[in-house]
Amino acid sequence: MIERPVLVAGAGIGGLATALTLHQIGVPCQMVEAVQEMRPLGVGINLQPNAVRELIDLGISEAELDQIGVATDEWTLVGLNGNDIYAEPRGRRAGYRWPQYSVHRGKLQMLLYSKVQERLGPTAVHLGARAIGYTRSLDGDGVTLQVAHRDDTTSEMPGALLIAADGIHSAIRAQMHPTQPPIHWGGCLMWRGVTWAKPIRTGASFVGLGTHRQRMVIYPISAPDPQTGLALINWIAEITLPEFDVQQLAGWFREVSIDSFLPHFSDWNWNWFDAPALLRGADAAFENPMIDRDPVTTWIDGPVALLGDAAHAMYPTGSNGASQAIIDGRVLGAHMVKLGVTAAALQAYNDQLCDPMSALVLRNRGDGPFGLLKRVDERCGGTFDDIDEVISPAERAAFMADYKAAAGFAMEALNAAPATIAPGSRAFGVPVPG
Repeated sequence: MIERPVLVAGAGIGGLATALTLHQIGVPCQMVEAVQEMRPLGVGINLQPNAVRELIDLGISEAELDQIGVATDEWTLVGLNGNDIYAEPRGRRAGYRWPQYSVHRGKLQMLLYSKVQERLGPTAVHLGARAIGYTRSLDGDGVTLQVAHRDDTTSEMPGALLIAADGIHSAIRAQMHPTQPPIHWGGCLMWRGVTWAKPIRTGASFVGLGTHRQRMVIYPISAPDPQTGLALINWIAEITLPEFDVQQLAGWFREVSIDSFLPHFSDWNWNWFDAPALLRGADAAFENPMIDRDPVTTWIDGPVALLGDAAHAMYPTGSNGASQAIIDGRVLGAHMVKLGVTAAALQAYNDQLCDPMSALVLRNRGDGPFGLLKRVDERCGGTFDDIDEVISPAERAAFMADYKAAAGFAMEALNAAPATIAPGSRAFGVPVPG
């Protein structure tokens, strides 16, 4: 019998998926979340098939995912003159056993939050409660979480383990690694928004367009309206500043006028896509630096483990930050099935994921799968008539296959892999009910 709950700091996508996993394997859980009210904030994100598999195994249906996004069926890169560099099918169209989804981040978070409330109960998530530190028990058995509340009071919560899913600004990571460098910014600025417009290409395509120095990412996050044919299109416009200083950072996700960055993309207009019209059609645009954190040597400190962005905040170039946060929670649960609610399970989780995810952080910092845009730019300036004369089909395919393997969604391996957590599994030492 587990006398104390596992504590989860942060009710983002990773934290909520972890809480649902703990409940699934019979482990009591309590969550703290800094916001006073859960709201569907954010714009579009991608869920790779490896993460969709885990959500389905958690009892979240494809019909529910269809309500908050679109099953992506194509991934493509396009050069500066509008010609294809690389295109491939994705999800079930590519042969995966599970779809890939482009979804609204806030709607996914609210879907997971509703499942936590339904399954764990309405008191499982403590809102307006921010994790600020932890103390390990002197005997090594358990942990106490320090929490700050909106009324300027603090409290303590005892737990068997602490899972820190409190994001890129994690206070738990800062305590665990007090000498970590500041957040890393490489000079790339992103402007993000959504626009009602007609989907391009297949109607469910993820498109990366431009070069590694200046590009756009476009994909739908809703089905087209039957009356108008318009879908909600998520877009990201990016430039990398040739000279920059971290003091230039003015804020995080601050709203800016579209005219402030539209000139960078004013001539991006081809017969199949009008970038200025898409940008002008948005109700609002938000500026944010593309940031990550340098990898750390370990994600654990005895009964405490980092998860999601607290463990491996990465550039969004690979579209796998949210996917990996979900997988983190599932891998953690799988090790509890084998080793119980113990520090040994956290160690096994760390041993499996810390090194490869640290390598992926650095790989995404180096443009991730968009590295193909950089190769093309270096060889022809981003414009071409015949891409095969610039970079061979074999080189393009090998580049993408290598990235998918590193990010954990190579199709053959994923399709053949057993479930991360077998149906009906319980954490070691937790009795099967009934």
